[in-house]
Amino acid sequence: MTERSRGVEMIWLENGPHPASLGIEQLLAQCEIGRGRAPGPGGQHRNKVETKVMIEHLPTGVHAQAGERRSQEQNRAVAIFRLRLALATQVRAPVAIGEARSDLWRSRCDGGRMLCNPTHQDYPALLATALDVSAAAGWDVRKASIRLCCSMSQVLKLFKAHPPALVEVNIARSERKLRPLR
Repeated sequence: MTERSRGVEMIWLENGPHPASLGIEQLLAQCEIGRGRAPGPGGQHRNKVETKVMIEHLPTGVHAQAGERRSQEQNRAVAIFRLRLALATQVRAPVAIGEARSDLWRSRCDGGRMLCNPTHQDYPALLATALDVSAAAGWDVRKASIRLCCSMSQVLKLFKAHPPALVEVNIARSERKLRPLR
């Protein structure tokens, strides 16, 4: 099921884990990977070698790419991280009644504080959890923070670390006549 908002198309999963929380091998099993030449500076090496990596998550149609590095492997790692961020932002998964926190969330949330750098590989899965619980709470971040056993400022900090996520949250909140988060 999809929901069209002023931002990107929001995709709602019927069941199963959020794709951003899957391991890399599981995620790549659901993806199609392409390679190409990236335009820009880099001289002869860049013009001869296909270092650009494009990844599409087939079940959702969400895609990402990277081509700014000289190495195809480095671009592949960047593209996977960008795909996981895009999945976290654009795809919503159902939240169970009762305990809403994943094992990863419980291991990263210490005393109401979220301990994860936005460049860490766990960040997209944590962002997806926060967005899913917020969506289940009608985009009321205060209610979501209570379910996540985390302060509202920490949940907001997760959203702010990835600006497209904050934009999507604010679009969803405005559609429900809630004031935007800053």
